[in-house]
Amino acid sequence: MDEKLGKFIESFAALVELAQADRHRANAGTQLLDALTEHLELPAEQLAMVEEQVPSHRFVDADIVLAALAALDPESRLVGIGGGGQRHHASLSDMVQQSQLFPQFPLAQPDYVNLAVGPDSQRQAVGFGLRLFTYDGGRVAVLQRAADPRAGRQSASLEIVAGSAETSAAFLAGYRRRMDSQSVIRGQVVSLTVGEFGPSSGGVTFHHRPRLAAPEVILPPGLLQKLAAHTVGIATHRESLRNYGQHLKRGVLLYGPPGTGKTHTVRYLLGQSAGVTVILLAGGSLARISEAARMARALQPSIVVLEDCDLIAEDRSFGHGPQPLLFEVLDAMDGLDQDADVAFILTTNRPDLLERALAQRPGRVDLAVEIPLPALPERVELLRLYSRRAGFSAAALQDAAERTEGTTASFARELVRRAVVAAAGAGVPVTDAHLAAAVQELMADAESLTRSLLGSGAGTFPG
Repeated sequence: MDEKLGKFIESFAALVELAQADRHRANAGTQLLDALTEHLELPAEQLAMVEEQVPSHRFVDADIVLAALAALDPESRLVGIGGGGQRHHASLSDMVQQSQLFPQFPLAQPDYVNLAVGPDSQRQAVGFGLRLFTYDGGRVAVLQRAADPRAGRQSASLEIVAGSAETSAAFLAGYRRRMDSQSVIRGQVVSLTVGEFGPSSGGVTFHHRPRLAAPEVILPPGLLQKLAAHTVGIATHRESLRNYGQHLKRGVLLYGPPGTGKTHTVRYLLGQSAGVTVILLAGGSLARISEAARMARALQPSIVVLEDCDLIAEDRSFGHGPQPLLFEVLDAMDGLDQDADVAFILTTNRPDLLERALAQRPGRVDLAVEIPLPALPERVELLRLYSRRAGFSAAALQDAAERTEGTTASFARELVRRAVVAAAGAGVPVTDAHLAAAVQELMADAESLTRSLLGSGAGTFPG
């Protein structure tokens, strides 16, 4: 009898433990609903929720703004939501409604994502977390969620529920004001990228601002000063121009053969634009021109650089209509306010492909500048610039420049490199003879393809 009683007590104890565990799991599953109801002091399942979309490149800004707003309440809380993968496919409203029937969303630790805030710095942002705080006297809960294309979410979002519609509206107004005035992108150099799920899933990459001195940019006399005055100098007179009702936005087209220094010139201009927001677009990221224009407007003074526009002169692959993508670029430029302190810099190797589009959209580009093949004086200066440590004589530089007519800045750089490589291979210091031999090698008929690849007008593809 005692043995049977002992087994009964053991079985009963195990049953109690199972019941308590089930009860604990059930209670954990309702923690989300309970936490929201307790914080908002109203049944959470009866409250309307508002979703605010956040572009992926602004998600780190949203995290900074939300953290600052929540910090105004010393009793604010940040919690995560458990429940496995289902939480990524359900909205906050869905999770609240499902918690009434199938408790499955316990509170947990927030998820975090590392996001760049500069070329060499990152911020640990809340990737999936619920902020509970008061704002302007009202109670607010905000689910902060990073983009997750694999779960069908192409952009980040905030899901807001508040004790009253007035509180929700006031919070969103305050949040949007801060988002307009604050951004880690402001004053930095960034390039827009295209994600594997399309342009809308792309982010930003931060870059160091180029640092080039004027002597490092070899162009015909006066050309660099003209470009700098139009791109950078106009901005110094913004107040005067606005007072007289003159537009500040401006467009510059740099054209010329490959390798003549268009990108190098742009890098110089960006280096002269300290504190100006720079947005770089090239290749597939040109599809994000409308987004770049909105960023430029919000973060002005700003410069938008569109490289190799001829590549999308007739491209409709990313367009939203029958017109080529280049027309969308020009329309985005035209959509800015006249007093917007925004400069657009376009580069192209084939201005003939842009002519029709520019003629049909007049006024977008108000300065077109050719970056030509370097003349003899520029070729001498280019060789001198690239061989500063080699110590070639003035006569050797002059001779090399005279023998390389029709070549580009890229060719001059490669010429010096070839001379240095030859000297290093022989285990001797580089001399004028190495430079002369490099000229002979690169200007030979057999090197015509190499010259063409370096952008030289003197070389043509064989056969």
